[in-house]
Amino acid sequence: MSSSEAAHRSGFACFVGRPNAGKSTLMNGLIGSKVAITSDKPQTTRHAIRGIVDRTDAQLIIVDTPGLHRPRTLLGQRLNDLVHETWSEVDVIGFCVPADQKIGPGDRYIAEQLAKVAKRTPVIGIVTKTDVVGKQRVAEQLLAMQELMEFTEIIPVSAVEQFQVDELAGVLSAQLPEGPQLYPGGELTDEPESTLIAELIREAALEGVRDELPHSLAVTIEEMAPREGKEDLVDIYAVLHVERQSQKAIVIGRGGERLREVGSQAREHIQKLLGSKIYLDLHVKVSKDWQQDPKQLRRLGF
Repeated sequence: MSSSEAAHRSGFACFVGRPNAGKSTLMNGLIGSKVAITSDKPQTTRHAIRGIVDRTDAQLIIVDTPGLHRPRTLLGQRLNDLVHETWSEVDVIGFCVPADQKIGPGDRYIAEQLAKVAKRTPVIGIVTKTDVVGKQRVAEQLLAMQELMEFTEIIPVSAVEQFQVDELAGVLSAQLPEGPQLYPGGELTDEPESTLIAELIREAALEGVRDELPHSLAVTIEEMAPREGKEDLVDIYAVLHVERQSQKAIVIGRGGERLREVGSQAREHIQKLLGSKIYLDLHVKVSKDWQQDPKQLRRLGF
């Protein structure tokens, strides 16, 4: 093997941070395609979606995890377990703290948890959302990060403006073990299409709704297949699960107006993902208190 081949690195990275720290937006910015769900509502990521970044010197596979928080429900505990499980399996961890918010108890809680794994797994400090504040505020946040815990490196980024996103990919890649590509070139993710489609529908449903909904909304794809005789058209039947009748009314909206908007927005993103036209059929179902019910959590994929 030549020295140039030996220098190629490949492995796994994940981003952690309290909910709404910009993790999913950063992952999408690195990959250059919409793979992870992004929303202004906290705790919107439910699945550890993998995105693949191919560089000449490395293949970086990013695992997107839910925001770590003190759990209040069985779902919350399962999401936290998913985060800890991911930490034990990756080669490098990126700890995201937004530039526009002071470091708080949530960040300190995560830093405490990360300090336990930092001895064996490098942790990179990432100051996100630098586009929404001035340089002085970014500098203050970088200093605050230095006091939070001992990082292998700290880097400020803006996924929206693509500021230092490529540099971050290089910093993360440098921590990976040497090795060949783990996935064929050109792939963006190894998640099943149905999982990504369910996430896109869920993202559309979360747009502009009140705070009570994010934790209570799940989406399942009941059926998905090309229409007979029309290979360029895919039929998708999906169910949006909520916990209460009042939430069902919020999702559907007056005269079904909100649900139509959700369908229209989701359809646009799904068609880009699949590269074909789709027929999208959405239904809303009350699955009472599903976040606390182990049987329902399993059925909904948690």
